[in-house]
Amino acid sequence: MNAGYPRQRLRRLRYNATLRSMLAGVRLHASELIAPIFVHEALARRRPIPSMPGQFQRPVADAADFAASLFEKGIRAVLLFGIPVEKDPSGSGAWAEDGAVQQAIGAIKSAVPEQLVIADTCLCEYTDHGHCGPLVELPDGRQEVDNDAALVGLTRTALSQAQAGADVVAPSAMMDGQVAAIRTALDAAGFQRTPILAYAVKFASSLYGPFREAAESAPKSGDRRSYQMDPLAPKQVLPEARADLAEGADMIMVKPAGAYLDVIAEVAKKIDAPLVAYQVSGEYSMVRLAGAAGAIDERRVAIELTSAIKRAGADLIITYFAEALAGWL
Repeated sequence: MNAGYPRQRLRRLRYNATLRSMLAGVRLHASELIAPIFVHEALARRRPIPSMPGQFQRPVADAADFAASLFEKGIRAVLLFGIPVEKDPSGSGAWAEDGAVQQAIGAIKSAVPEQLVIADTCLCEYTDHGHCGPLVELPDGRQEVDNDAALVGLTRTALSQAQAGADVVAPSAMMDGQVAAIRTALDAAGFQRTPILAYAVKFASSLYGPFREAAESAPKSGDRRSYQMDPLAPKQVLPEARADLAEGADMIMVKPAGAYLDVIAEVAKKIDAPLVAYQVSGEYSMVRLAGAAGAIDERRVAIELTSAIKRAGADLIITYFAEALAGWL
């Protein structure tokens, strides 16, 4: 035998496909995925989103049918975003009893009661300026979101979503105190059993572009860096997550996911709470468009990237690939 022959051959555990699968320490399953759905209150039929191939704005009835089809494929949870016809400075459409999300919640729960319905709780799709709360003018003439005024609208929105039958509310505005305000209001109204999924660690990312087209929520001026987190400030991650848990959050989220695997891993290691990661629109669109151009194998890349999010420590993953992954997996 060659004296240089290694006694430890790590490839021995990789030759056999069955053994490789048995030894995989990370497993991605359809039941761990959450599918976003864009519900438009004025549409008669679904409308493609150009920057997100394969994704659609959907009328209420179509959203319910889609949610039911996802459930049949093993996707047990959906995340709803609403697109109203009319917008105003306060975003009052977000808490309308007959709003797009409120109608879709009822329709989905009627079609498939077992489907977990998560309602995104924010105002940016509903304000005429595209920010996540009412604006206030500063002495220097600039405008910024009025944090405490936003809490009033977010609380009313969460209550209306719970009253419509949402299983989970998910405040995403990154306003200080939003979880505490919503938890207090839910409890007072008899919704003590309604969990809060907090967008606790949400960065001011450049990867949200396609979403803003889909949700028709791009800010008309300025940006969201005064309330969403700075990608270059990792020391703020754990305080944000811990603050939301202290205020009553039941689950926390890191958003985006793929470019923030280090953040997911840190939160998973340091925070003892269910962790959700959001594979956002830009991550999805880059893979879809590169796949369509023949530059990559879309299926294999999507599985690899989503598995990396799970490997980093996420318990659940919000992804626009949910429906496709359910088949591929």
